[in-house]
Amino acid sequence: MNSCALIAVATSLVVAGKGLLAIDESNPTCDKRFAKLGIPQTMAARREYRDLIITTAGLASSIGGMILYDETLRQRAEDGTTFLDVLNRAGIVAGIKVDIGAKPLAGCSGERVTEGLDGLRARLATYYEMGARFAKWRAVIAIGEGLPSRGCIEANAHALARYAALCQEAGLVPIVEPEVLMDGAHSLDRCREVTAECLHAVFDQLRGQRVLLEGMILKPNMVLPGLACAQQQSVDQVAAATVSCLLECVPAAVPGIAFLSGGQSGELASARLNAMHVGSGSVPARFPWALTFSFGRAIQEPALGLWGGDKTHRNAAQVALQHRARCSGAASQGKYTTAMERT
Repeated sequence: MNSCALIAVATSLVVAGKGLLAIDESNPTCDKRFAKLGIPQTMAARREYRDLIITTAGLASSIGGMILYDETLRQRAEDGTTFLDVLNRAGIVAGIKVDIGAKPLAGCSGERVTEGLDGLRARLATYYEMGARFAKWRAVIAIGEGLPSRGCIEANAHALARYAALCQEAGLVPIVEPEVLMDGAHSLDRCREVTAECLHAVFDQLRGQRVLLEGMILKPNMVLPGLACAQQQSVDQVAAATVSCLLECVPAAVPGIAFLSGGQSGELASARLNAMHVGSGSVPARFPWALTFSFGRAIQEPALGLWGGDKTHRNAAQVALQHRARCSGAASQGKYTTAMERT
């Protein structure tokens, strides 16, 4: 493990005004989104859509790294240039999703554990050789009646830590993603409680597996009330709950925290991230780590809708993608305003 190289990559991913763009949806997930819009569910269509994203001009001003799926990592742009080369020339670090999905957790009804550790060492070596410099593993934690169980939290935390250790051994910066899901009617306070419990468990396991905290990025959920909760707190209240939870749970050694969007709209995700940086009341405006984004749908959704599988809409889709990336980058510095949505 080259600690200096890991720290350098981790830091580069979250420099001021930059975050991550996640385009790592599995083929089945991507196909489901295509189906809703009447787009053919084919490898060619997926390549064309990824080409649209990866070749968008100006992304490097707000995107430090891009998380790819295995199929995408191996594909090429329209002119024959590999996607990895396109990203490298733009100054965007290429990353790769390496888990194989969340599966039912034995003995824990309604809960899941992420799998993919078997054979991971060899896969990571291949991805590094191909040019990836960071990786991502997502765990999902549901809130509900009697959920989450301690067994579910510990199983996912242990898997995340083992994955992270293997990544660093291979020279890849691990993106550690313990996602507490927005689904349900739970309150903001309940989400904060569960998020804190998960983060404490994750960092306990990371230390146990001797993961270099300075050479990783945390990708957590924001602290939010469930989508079905009757009380939906303000942007500032969400910001305060999220920041206080992170300050309690995340060591200062971690160079960056990059939030997942988790189904939030691009506008709302940007507004909430921005509020954390502006600071008000109990929300400090300075943190020991970079506080930024690792959004997927919150940046992609408008572009996907505009493109719709039609090549004649490619330019309009790229403009929309660039706009959402720019808004996210501004929010990561406390410079986002709703007026940006009209420009």
